Amino acid sequence: MNDVANATIDTVAQTNPGGDIWGMVVYCLVVLGILYLFMVRPNKKRMAEYQKMLDSLAVGNRVMAAGIYGTIKKIGDKTIELEIAKGVVIEVSKTAVAGVEEKAKA
Repeated sequence: MNDVANATIDTVAQTNPGGDIWGMVVYCLVVLGILYLFMVRPNKKRMAEYQKMLDSLAVGNRVMAAGIYGTIKKIGDKTIELEIAKGVVIEVSKTAVAGVEEKAKA
């Protein structure tokens, strides 16, 4: 019985789970680095381009907002007024703008 206990103690001592902590830290850092490169960084770039597009909105631009095309008539802090048909003006959030086409043709 003494031999079995010694063999068990030797086995536990050899499989020291805390001995390879640096390998686990490096592995976690590599995984986080990959996530940053393939998910966070491209999303930040896309959001910066979107913000640049929102900042470049000007009266007269033709835009698509919430699936509706219209011409910008007035720009506020958080909203814009779109003319979607002659004499029909709606107010939508700036964040609803999905794209800017160009200056509207007169």
